[in-house]
Amino acid sequence: MNILILHGINLNMFGKRDPAQYGTTTLDEINAQLTALGQTLGAQVECFQTNFEGEMAERIHRAHGEGVKAVVINAGAWTHYSYGIRDALAILKCPIIEVHMSNIHAREAFRHHSVIADIAKGQIAGFGVDSYLLGLRAAVSAAQS
Repeated sequence: MNILILHGINLNMFGKRDPAQYGTTTLDEINAQLTALGQTLGAQVECFQTNFEGEMAERIHRAHGEGVKAVVINAGAWTHYSYGIRDALAILKCPIIEVHMSNIHAREAFRHHSVIADIAKGQIAGFGVDSYLLGLRAAVSAAQS
């Protein structure tokens, strides 16, 4: 079972960016944890990060033809305004799990709204790295349903 993990804009800065919100774990460390958990769950995990919106849309388009069984996405700031990313995700026929390291509902008002939420199977936020791990577990479960 192939699961695609998508990391959006600025998330390559995990471990350096605002440790009070995001902790000190790097994106490479998060990806390693996701890959290891994927193996435990019987899933092949591919992780992808970009700071370019069009590149993210292209990766989502490729997922459509690759037989991806589920997508876990932390779109970063794109969560709150990118209808392009939302529309690309809507093309997919697999479950989409939205994740955030911080609790977006307890932060600045502009972060409370997600343009992705209405097409996602669910949203996990506020648990740091565990948001990703819980998201992967949810994706595997949803893909098996």
